[in-house]
Amino acid sequence: MNQLQQPIEPFNFNIKAEMKKLAILIYSPPHGNAKGREALDIALATSAINQVSVFFVDDGVFHLLPNQQPDSILMRDYIATLNMLELYDIDDVYVCESSLKSRNLTQIARNIPSKIINTQLLNQLLTTKDVILRF
Repeated sequence: MNQLQQPIEPFNFNIKAEMKKLAILIYSPPHGNAKGREALDIALATSAINQVSVFFVDDGVFHLLPNQQPDSILMRDYIATLNMLELYDIDDVYVCESSLKSRNLTQIARNIPSKIINTQLLNQLLTTKDVILRF
């Protein structure tokens, strides 16, 4: 038999991929670059095969402000897409308390359900993750 006549091994469809614990840290502000949109895209795309947690830290907390108007600076409005996190069963959405305080945003309503956590808890949660992506 030549190489073309060799029998083909059947593909094993019983391969089980291990679900990873993925943390997505959003540090950058929502407009002026694509980092926030890319973070959101990755969170939604990987949620079917991973346990995804999203953390808003530093200037990333600005993603959570209501009534943003990015079209006025000729940017695409992807902030409304944050509501998709809940539809994709991404319930672990956290906001850094010290980031809110340092930006005087503690009393502002947030545009999606999220849990305010202190820096110590944030660090503890990150130690439980297999993969950490920073945007």
